[in-house]
Amino acid sequence: MLQAKIAPSMLSSDFSCLAEEAKRMVDAGADYLHMDVMDGHFVPNLTLGAPIVKSLRKHTDAFLDCHLMVSDPAKWVEDFAKAGASQYVFHHEAMENPSKLIDTIHAAGMRAGVALKPGTPASVVFEYANKADQILVMTVEPGFGGQSFMMGCVSKVKELRDRFPQLDIQVDGGLDLNNIGEVAAAGANVIVAGTSIFSSCYACYPE
Repeated sequence: MLQAKIAPSMLSSDFSCLAEEAKRMVDAGADYLHMDVMDGHFVPNLTLGAPIVKSLRKHTDAFLDCHLMVSDPAKWVEDFAKAGASQYVFHHEAMENPSKLIDTIHAAGMRAGVALKPGTPASVVFEYANKADQILVMTVEPGFGGQSFMMGCVSKVKELRDRFPQLDIQVDGGLDLNNIGEVAAAGANVIVAGTSIFSSCYACYPE
């Protein structure tokens, strides 16, 4: 059985003290720090980029799991590799040749992941999934935190786990104590949670 991993989504953290928030998550037992990168084009929001990852890397040795919700993911591989990203996750929907980009990411020294929007079937990754290190199943529409979990996406997790028993399968979107058991039972072994984690332990400097 693959090791279960928890990846707090730093999109829900207090950006004014990001290094302290990262340390707090790692000290609490986080396996990954999930970094949501949005370009305002592929998704209707604009968030952090490679310079923020580079700055954060100076303060932590944590596994930085960078999820790129961008229109041209091939453009940013080198920048994120130099910034210290551990894993580079791009959207299948943004690439004509995902397999080639996986090779490019590996050559840059990072793990490679592929993300699927809720409406994208799992079957689109079957031909190249064994080259990837992880498949990310989105259970909300990408772009904003705090959305409601889409239960209909759980079947994709099971479909991927049945076909790829040794592949890391990550789930991101609306996860909390009410549904995390269901996605784990379906085969997800990497769980991303933002609002449900940070809303329960909000302040950078708890009293």
